[in-house]
Amino acid sequence: MLKNINIKNKRARFDYEILDTYTAGIVLGGTEIKSIRLGKASLSQSFCEFNDKGELFVINMQIDEYSHGGYYNHRPKAERKLLLNKRELKKLHKEVATSGLTIIPLNLFINEKGLAKVNIGLAKGKKLYDKRETIKDRDNKRNLSRIKKDFNN
Repeated sequence: MLKNINIKNKRARFDYEILDTYTAGIVLGGTEIKSIRLGKASLSQSFCEFNDKGELFVINMQIDEYSHGGYYNHRPKAERKLLLNKRELKKLHKEVATSGLTIIPLNLFINEKGLAKVNIGLAKGKKLYDKRETIKDRDNKRNLSRIKKDFNN
């Protein structure tokens, strides 16, 4: 009965080169988790930032309002705190501060226990020619698989 929720950030791997990935918990209110279970969330245009206390927040993540929420509904684009161990937070903070890397949410899912988790990636922005190379590689793989398929038939 439990529907598998896996909301992806499709632009992330196209716009950024992912260097390292982490799985983080996310602090949510009641109507937020209900909306996520219905699949009403989007990670496009979202990113992660540290606040003054060294806590990691996901910014610009869209979770639509819950239809039966009423007065207690949440704000759709609120900042949401990510939960990682202290060691991982310190490592990420150091990487972002020293080498100018970005932290990008890659996908949002619900684990076996029913908890919402976010896969985040330490990323470096791609240049235009890198994006063209990615498109060219994708087209080459598609053509190669098409040729293999025709050859096997």
